Amino acid sequence: MGSSNRLFNRQRTVHEILGGGLVADVMLWRKGNLTRGILLVTLAAWVLFEKSGYTLLSLVSSVLLLLIVILFLWAKSAAILNRPAPPLPELYLSEEMVNEVGVFIRAHVNDFLSASQDIALGKDARLFVKVAAYLLVISIIGSLTDFLTLGYISLLLVLTVPALYERYEDYIDSYVITGCRKMQQLYIEFDAKFVNRIRKWILERQKLS
Repeated sequence: MGSSNRLFNRQRTVHEILGGGLVADVMLWRKGNLTRGILLVTLAAWVLFEKSGYTLLSLVSSVLLLLIVILFLWAKSAAILNRPAPPLPELYLSEEMVNEVGVFIRAHVNDFLSASQDIALGKDARLFVKVAAYLLVISIIGSLTDFLTLGYISLLLVLTVPALYERYEDYIDSYVITGCRKMQQLYIEFDAKFVNRIRKWILERQKLS
């Protein structure tokens, strides 16, 4: 299938789009044993949380408490017995690292605020429809499951959907492109019939006021 018949006219393979490294190999089951191990460990953790009554916060707190106690006793005993201290990396954030994170966060927050402003002022109807649809889906999913189950399902999807797509991408691309063309046609008709009328009505009301 040519690139013109691929989603977004992409030139690269799925493996290249995912970075082409270890993460891509795991997601596409190029390292099947590792992928299966991640799924089994995650499933075991999910069952542990669901059956034991532990929450993620309580488990993390307990593990950190145990780790701190072990390191503290290790350091004290090492000082008394003239042994080397625990091998810890240097826990330090450089100013350069903080500045890079700050720039990254600021850029994304500004993009979010700009998109929010466009939606609030009615400048981008297509973006409004997308955001409304995403929020509706998140609301429905949130009402059906808890955060832990959602996390496990998300990981399961991440480790299965890309692999299935890579295997059947010719068929999937063909159907999705056809569906997108039909959706675009429906959006154009909807915009012409309803959105433009509403926009004209708002402009007329503003002129009258």
